[in-house]
Amino acid sequence: MLWFESDRQLQYIDMHILHVVGARPNFMKVAPVLHALSGRTGVKQTLVHTGQHYEPSLSDVFFQQLGIPAPNINLSVGSGTHAVQTAEVMSRFEPVVTERKPDLVLVYGDVNSTMAAALVCSKLQVLVGHVEAGLRSFDRTMPEEINRLITDQLADLSFTPSEDADLNLQREGIPREKIYRVGNVMIDSLVRLLPEIPRRPTKGVPDRYALVTLHRPSNVDDSEVLKGILKSLTEVSHDLAVVFPAHPRTRQRIADFGLRVDQLRLLDPLPYLDFLALQRRATVVITDSGGIQEETTYLGVPCLTLRSNTERPVTVSSGTNVLVGRDPKKLRLELTKILNGKGKTGTVPPLWDGHAGERIADVLIGWLSGNSSTSGPS
Repeated sequence: MLWFESDRQLQYIDMHILHVVGARPNFMKVAPVLHALSGRTGVKQTLVHTGQHYEPSLSDVFFQQLGIPAPNINLSVGSGTHAVQTAEVMSRFEPVVTERKPDLVLVYGDVNSTMAAALVCSKLQVLVGHVEAGLRSFDRTMPEEINRLITDQLADLSFTPSEDADLNLQREGIPREKIYRVGNVMIDSLVRLLPEIPRRPTKGVPDRYALVTLHRPSNVDDSEVLKGILKSLTEVSHDLAVVFPAHPRTRQRIADFGLRVDQLRLLDPLPYLDFLALQRRATVVITDSGGIQEETTYLGVPCLTLRSNTERPVTVSSGTNVLVGRDPKKLRLELTKILNGKGKTGTVPPLWDGHAGERIADVLIGWLSGNSSTSGPS
């Protein structure tokens, strides 16, 4: 139990915090918060994995490498349409909340599990904190953008990674006292694990290469769009080896559409440390992932994002990220700059320092005790 000095008496707090994760990016975000809270007296934690990503290569090994305990509960939701997956999370998660009676539920990122869990808690009048709140692409064709908008309206506490996220929330009417800029929890995981990355060259990978990730439905579910992207990557391979750990969804689409990838080095999905090792040594990273835009900015690795927008604009304004969309000419132009040593350089945004999880723990303990001295952005 935690004791706090008040004017007339000592008060104690014995809190139960329940964390909800559902997909690989969530695992890197929850780990720092779990670690930070585990060192605080009087805090009970429950970890719920919805099973939105259920392949061992995308789940189990990440828990092991991040030092996360096995989930207390796995809802085993699996894949499905957005409606089916969201409904399954809600129906399976509600009894967990009712039975476990947490003081607060923390949701992470922008996946379907995030929004579904927040909606369940709102209906049950259970406090919700959203880690990585306020990010906006302003593109409502992205399912993740809908998840962000709804989750942020439901959350009682909004933990943001950067100033632009604070401003987005304030424009949408979120009270300033609910907003806490804490930094980037994904960078916490990266900072903690960087020393564990082997220094030796990655087996079978050349000294210079482009590292590719590709998974967004808008890029892989349309045969002509995917064909165009793969053609651009094949052209890249004429100048630079292309190493491509293929998401199961992407690999399946390549097979379904009968597309050729002979010039690309397709790999199975990689554990977190192995992927970080590749990312750290890459000449350039070509991606449509949000989290990788952040990691490359911290690592100082050039990043070319195959999207026309990003919910992480700080990686463009301050970091190493360049949006190239699906324009092969722009991809070629930016790649040529990088190969000629004239690629974009950047700086690490404020509070991306490896301590975001600790700041979240401080806010939670103070806020739930009713004696918080931490305030939102001024």
